[in-house]
Amino acid sequence: MANISAQLVKELRERTGAGFMDCKKALVAANGDIELAIDNMRKNGAVKAAKKSGRITAEGVIAGKADAGRAVIVEVNCETDFVATSDDFKNFVNQVVDVAFAADTDDVEKVKAAKLADGTTVQDALTALIAKLGENMNVRRVAVMHGDNLGFYIHSNKRIGVLCSLEGGNADIAKDISMHIAALHPQFLRPSDVSAEVLEKERQIQTELELKENAELPEGKRKPEAIIHKIIDGRMSKFSGEVSLYGQVFVKDSKQKVSAFLQANKAEVTSFIRFEVGEGIEKNTVDFAEEVKAQMAAAQK
Repeated sequence: MANISAQLVKELRERTGAGFMDCKKALVAANGDIELAIDNMRKNGAVKAAKKSGRITAEGVIAGKADAGRAVIVEVNCETDFVATSDDFKNFVNQVVDVAFAADTDDVEKVKAAKLADGTTVQDALTALIAKLGENMNVRRVAVMHGDNLGFYIHSNKRIGVLCSLEGGNADIAKDISMHIAALHPQFLRPSDVSAEVLEKERQIQTELELKENAELPEGKRKPEAIIHKIIDGRMSKFSGEVSLYGQVFVKDSKQKVSAFLQANKAEVTSFIRFEVGEGIEKNTVDFAEEVKAQMAAAQK
């Protein structure tokens, strides 16, 4: 059985809003796999949704630049927030942005091989910075976008960055849409773009949840199978809207969806990119109490 640390339980509580014991039991049953624990908790009705599923713990910054129909965003990672806010790190990130913009490339290896003003490569400068600050760092990813009307937004905490390309509209519309994407994290452009894999996984969760709820009703009040299917179809339609840009409620006006806002402004989003610091990176959790015990035991040998 996996060692269920307090940090792992805390993360699951933050993402689901469930109680401490429910989270710990779910993690034990899932052998420490937090994503499986979330799925199982949803199926069991412990939570209605995996909240804050986009939250990551890896450190670093998102930075970018936009000018003359071209925009770039980069993610540079480090181990701690202390380094992420240091002047040395921020200066290096700004140099990476300039190099990526000048090279007009989203190829990280090409960016690392590019030369800075002093003749050293980005990789050489990164190696020197690692030696100076004592933390591992990495230029993780780069994105470039071209277009006549680009939305470009870096959130104030430097942890989220967005690029989007619009046909029609104007610069203000593009800015509003990029801020919406930063805030609500759509995974797809339109409801029809939601992948079959994502839909199948969600349908399975909703089906198990609805069947469980129905089975708990008194026998005379249980819903017929046809009604259950309609309820699940309705939930799936709502889900497709919630995870797609066009189906989401506009963050600046809760009375209309993004699709209606774009239509009213004669604009259409053709593509978007959203970076969040540490997205997809699994950060090691450390049980400091156990670590101290192990060090004490080793010192006594």
